[in-house]
Amino acid sequence: MAAGIAVRELGRVGFEPTWQAMQEFNRGRGEHTVDEIWLLEHPPLFTLGLAGKREHLLTDIGLPLVKTDRGGQITYHGPGQLIAYLLLDLKRRHLNVRELVRRMEEALICLLEAYGLPASRLQGAPGVYVGGAKIAALGLRVARGCSSHGLALNVDMDLSPYAAINPCGYPGMAVTQLRDLLPAADLSDVAARLLAQLRKQLELDHG
Repeated sequence: MAAGIAVRELGRVGFEPTWQAMQEFNRGRGEHTVDEIWLLEHPPLFTLGLAGKREHLLTDIGLPLVKTDRGGQITYHGPGQLIAYLLLDLKRRHLNVRELVRRMEEALICLLEAYGLPASRLQGAPGVYVGGAKIAALGLRVARGCSSHGLALNVDMDLSPYAAINPCGYPGMAVTQLRDLLPAADLSDVAARLLAQLRKQLELDHG
């Protein structure tokens, strides 16, 4: 039987308290700690990965810029973006980082294809793309075999802040969102479907 995954639906929460809570969760882990997925949104801000370069912030538009401990470059978070933080014991699930990234991308691709939207990966640029435009970003931290951070899917948000950055460090990268491709998209429905796809991918070959 596959190991269970607990889910927390946190609503709209501040980035820094949530980041701190992820760190505390992983510090307090024991052998039998149940893995968790946190579904949430953040107020508007930019986050910068551990090796991220501040020059990818092109224009100061008055939003906070927080340097974090995840991988990746700069990205934008805001209301209407669905975030899934994955707090997983990778050793227990027999996953390495590359395989976890692949399964996260696969969950997103399957989700989008279920809505009738062909989605794909882009070589050298983790995330998921529709029509060449980025619709979902990935950024992880793995320490002592356990993951934190996760993925962000643009559902129904103000995309204009992306013009102030090189998204994920790529100048001129186009971004899109589900609502522009599927006007009836509903955040709660997307969240339920994404969770189902993540569970399916994370429980593969585990038991």
